[in-house]
Amino acid sequence: MDRLLAMQVFVRVVETGSFSKAAKEFATTQPTVTKMVSATEERLKVRLLNRNTRGVSVTESGALYFEKCKIIAREADEAENVARLRQTQAQGMLRIGTSVAFGRRVVVPLALEFMAQHPLVQVDLSFEDRYTDLVAQGIDVAIRMGKLADSSLGARHLGMNPWVLAASSRYLKKHGVPKRAADLSGRNALIYSSVQGDDVWRLQGPKGDAVTVPVTGSFRSNNLSAVLAAARAHLGVAALPWYVAADSLASGHVVEVLKGHSLPEQEIHAVFPSPKLVPGKVLAFVAFMQGRFNGRWWETLPKS
Repeated sequence: MDRLLAMQVFVRVVETGSFSKAAKEFATTQPTVTKMVSATEERLKVRLLNRNTRGVSVTESGALYFEKCKIIAREADEAENVARLRQTQAQGMLRIGTSVAFGRRVVVPLALEFMAQHPLVQVDLSFEDRYTDLVAQGIDVAIRMGKLADSSLGARHLGMNPWVLAASSRYLKKHGVPKRAADLSGRNALIYSSVQGDDVWRLQGPKGDAVTVPVTGSFRSNNLSAVLAAARAHLGVAALPWYVAADSLASGHVVEVLKGHSLPEQEIHAVFPSPKLVPGKVLAFVAFMQGRFNGRWWETLPKS
């Protein structure tokens, strides 16, 4: 027998003075309620209620039991209300996981804006370029790049992350401006080792034709800021996300290379531990992030 339910039923029997009224409230029958109270008395080896033709009255032991049960029932209701409120409203601690570069340049200003709009939410933001287990790490929602592998995770598509080829004007003046994709094979490639195929760059030409270019270079890193720094230091041509290169392109520290060509874009997703019963704070954050990555979205980011 469900002891908590039995306590809740007993409380309503005492408060209403009726087995039938309590049964109606719990959408059950009077005999069922009578059996629940009798089973509780049998388990406790004490009479809780006196029954007669006029109704029921509580015994001395029953009155003491009633007061304790009333507290327990109220606490149980409050616990459910708290859980339900956290599930449906944007409040509490939101643990967000993201990669280092994207997190610092993109997620931080957006998270601060989200917090301003949802003052009951606190944010714990973690940066990690390696794959993280959301459940093991206690992450509520993670922002991930690229195609998602099939899994039990919940996910929402947020947009696309476009890339650009860039180099400093000094480097191009010394080594020549590439006119076509094949020219990249003769330039020093600054390689981001985590995404763009390491020693092979795949581009799309002006007419939509796919071009695969083998590249070599003296510098590679799994950190985008390091690759950008190498490009600004006149070491070669780099493949970078627009959100990383945008400020340096605007300032003239680097210039776009092969403007008629494009690199593969990455999908941007919000992922969370389960597609079912998603907490309100996660739903609110995902809804806030959706629509943020359309067009030249890096130009509209709030300043952190």
